[in-house]
Amino acid sequence: MSGSFGDMGNLLKQAQRMQSAMQEAREELDDLELEGTAGGGVVGVTVSANGDFKDVRISAEAMKAEDRSLLEDLILAAAQDALSQAKRTREERLAKVTGGLNLPGFQ
Repeated sequence: MSGSFGDMGNLLKQAQRMQSAMQEAREELDDLELEGTAGGGVVGVTVSANGDFKDVRISAEAMKAEDRSLLEDLILAAAQDALSQAKRTREERLAKVTGGLNLPGFQ
């Protein structure tokens, strides 16, 4: 009977280590910035790996264009590119912490 309590204690310690590693990973992801671009780089959007928007850059060339809908499409495409990179980076980093397991509360 005491063996099962020891196993439970080990599981609890592992969960605590994983939780600590997950917190560290989230902090690293907050600091990591990724840039999505569109239109050959005339529009750029920077996000954290956690998906928080940090910056939008629009070149003077893009601002001169009088096609508002094109500029809006470029901004949207750059944002989608940045968020896609952030999601992929986040999933890769968190998979290292969880060993690839899809655990609730660790995403």
